[in-house]
Amino acid sequence: MINQNFMDKLLDGVEVEWKSLGEIGEFIRGNGLQKKDLIASGFPAIHYGQIFTRYNMFADKTFTFVSNESASKLRTADKNDLLIATTSENDEDLLKPLAWLGGKTAISGDMMLFKHKENVKFLAYYFQTIIFQKQKIKYITGAKVRRVSSKNLSKMIIPIPCPDDPTKSLKIQAEIVRILDTFTELTTELTTELTTELTARKKQYNYYRNQLLSLKEIDFGWKSLEEIADIGTGSRNTNEAILDGKYPFFVRSQIPRTIDDFEFDETAIITAGDGVGVGKVFHYISGKYALHQRAYRIVAKDNIVNSKYLFHYFLNNFSHYLKQVSVHASVTSLRQPMFKKYPIPIPFPNNPKKSLVEQERIATILNKFESLTSSMTESLSHEIVLRQKQYEYYRETILSFPKTKVDV
Repeated sequence: MINQNFMDKLLDGVEVEWKSLGEIGEFIRGNGLQKKDLIASGFPAIHYGQIFTRYNMFADKTFTFVSNESASKLRTADKNDLLIATTSENDEDLLKPLAWLGGKTAISGDMMLFKHKENVKFLAYYFQTIIFQKQKIKYITGAKVRRVSSKNLSKMIIPIPCPDDPTKSLKIQAEIVRILDTFTELTTELTTELTTELTARKKQYNYYRNQLLSLKEIDFGWKSLEEIADIGTGSRNTNEAILDGKYPFFVRSQIPRTIDDFEFDETAIITAGDGVGVGKVFHYISGKYALHQRAYRIVAKDNIVNSKYLFHYFLNNFSHYLKQVSVHASVTSLRQPMFKKYPIPIPFPNNPKKSLVEQERIATILNKFESLTSSMTESLSHEIVLRQKQYEYYRETILSFPKTKVDV
């Protein structure tokens, strides 16, 4: 178990001094590099936005490059430099570090390289600690775009063990890095395994759903959605929703809110008419609800189609159908004509009673699969969160140095 006794033994009585970043190194701002300058091969280059999207905490190779001519005009980082994203749209990501372990690489503006004589991975790990993250808050400026200047970044302090003996200090830093690397590797491995399991279970559910709804081994016929269901819209604006109302209110993003009065009392399949909710469906089982004016309600005709069966078919096929009927690759808006011709397979179409029994059987099986998959998804997702919290606990403990002087 990692605890303060571990740190006491590791430090073995040596002094830990809290130093400002300006005391132990120099900040150099990147310049000039734009996304349009990036190419597939050439001189290694890192754009500040990639620190958030393409890199973890350490790297020795770049994903992109620039021409040698462009590189000659850009600032470059060397091995053991710490690269820092000094601009972000949110406070959490601001000052995300990248320990650079490779050779010379060009860097863009809105990031800095920090030249120093410490262990770069030790610095990167410390930048992730709660105490460092709290420090940065008072130095953040900007409204929509959040940033920290090099002047203020230089004021932030970190613990340096045995500062008067650089060789011993680096040895202690290296041991801390070794332990944190091990925890990082174990956490990443376990998280990958859990994520793979989660993906496999979802694929399994989708496979069985597709098999059941293919109706390959029974007699079936195709009917258009307008033949088997009533298609309507809502009439309310999002701003009418209030959080302490009585009835669910479905907005375009498929997020239920509440409202004081209602328009409908029925079982319905609900989907958005435009925006991010297009292609996603929600099954409202029973009761009263209100509906946004650009959302759709699909009410199954009970004597022809089972509502649960229809909902599962929407889940399985609707997004694919929208891509087929749309001129563009992604659908941003949905019109009723797209709905009306949507083909639905109906088992035993000439025997309504037998058809509804078969639809109910399929829907019941898929409900069980969906419930099981949702339960496993929740369990595995929770396990992933716990593993990450465990890793963060060990990181905080290992990097919890005595006599903290940080005023946060």
